[in-house]
Amino acid sequence: MTSSEFRLPDLGEGLTDAEIINWLVAVGDTVRVDQPVVEVETAKAAVEVPIPFAGTVTEVFGAPGERVPVGSPLIRVSTGDSAAAEASEAESSEYSGAVLVGYGTAGSRPRQRRLRSHASPASANPDQEAGLKPAEINGHAVQLAPAVISPVVRKLARERGIDLSQVTASDPSGVIRRSDIEAFSTESAPVAASSTERIPLTGLRGLAAERLARSRREIPEATVWVDVDATALMAARRSLNAREPERPVSVLALVARFCVLGLTKYRELNSRVSPDAVELLPQINLGFAAQTERGLVVPVVHDAQALTTRQLSTALAERTEAGRTGRLAPAQLTGGTFTVNNYGVFGVDGSAAIINHPEVAMLGIGRIIERPWVVDGQLAVRQVTQLTLAFDHRACDGGVAGGFLRFVADCVEDPITALGEL
Repeated sequence: MTSSEFRLPDLGEGLTDAEIINWLVAVGDTVRVDQPVVEVETAKAAVEVPIPFAGTVTEVFGAPGERVPVGSPLIRVSTGDSAAAEASEAESSEYSGAVLVGYGTAGSRPRQRRLRSHASPASANPDQEAGLKPAEINGHAVQLAPAVISPVVRKLARERGIDLSQVTASDPSGVIRRSDIEAFSTESAPVAASSTERIPLTGLRGLAAERLARSRREIPEATVWVDVDATALMAARRSLNAREPERPVSVLALVARFCVLGLTKYRELNSRVSPDAVELLPQINLGFAAQTERGLVVPVVHDAQALTTRQLSTALAERTEAGRTGRLAPAQLTGGTFTVNNYGVFGVDGSAAIINHPEVAMLGIGRIIERPWVVDGQLAVRQVTQLTLAFDHRACDGGVAGGFLRFVADCVEDPITALGEL
């Protein structure tokens, strides 16, 4: 009888540890190759980690809430010639090779939630901690997992000491969401005369704080902006969406597409600054700021230059939804080369944005509102927005930055301008 020890793999760029959210297996369980065994949260995303070999679990390391350094032991599995291990390995050998769920083996089969009747080594009372709900099947009492999709919701409930079995879902599907946890906390919290709430700078918030501080320390940032008549842009969007309402195009997607075109002309803004050179990048990996329950994230659409406007719009929408539900893989949050930030959704006109290090530029889009505007010498009411470009002055001078911003602004004011670059 031999055993193998599985260690926490490298989960993404620059990450050195991860926090255990929930164990998906327990001592005594039989696991197959590429079966998810633990949910962890990094500074970038919550992910399920699969094991690369089959066998019987003999030991797990760490409890929910504990941070584990990359390379530290996660789980020990007996890989002897037991019938169960052989059957498990034979059953799942065709799925081997995944590193993380979401970007490993494409043919991996979905995992079904199992019934728990054993004690978890991560907790003295695992059913209460996981929020398992009592049920009866064939006359036997069992514990069914609660309808909680997001591991972030389970983590929040654990941090606040909330028994998920006591929480009522507001969603008709019965899925417990973060808003339900917040509402339960408000209803059950005792009234305090005064208290100071602490928001730890860990996980996603910690990573964002470090990157923003580093950006301000290292990047000699400059900003240019311009007010733009977006009336023609909005008309073009209405026309596009009337033709194919099942594949709508967002304002963000249109401006992002103009940015991609502009970056092919002003390549210094799609670069990296090394100690002795500005390295122009061949691919445009477009990041965009998205507000989620976990905080601000910047999902990335890789190779955006190869996508049509509708394809880009679809990709932006899919990543936004994945970010809001905590389903973004680390690969979808790394590798960006240029960021677009639509802060107009918050009802503001402009922003002194901080560049997403190690990128060299970010374009911001303000709200689109009706304003008086001179058209052909006559005063008219037009739909106007403000575009702002923050750029690293090491990568380019004001001429390049201004040229890029003016190109995007011209495309917004007259979308036909973009046809000459397609």
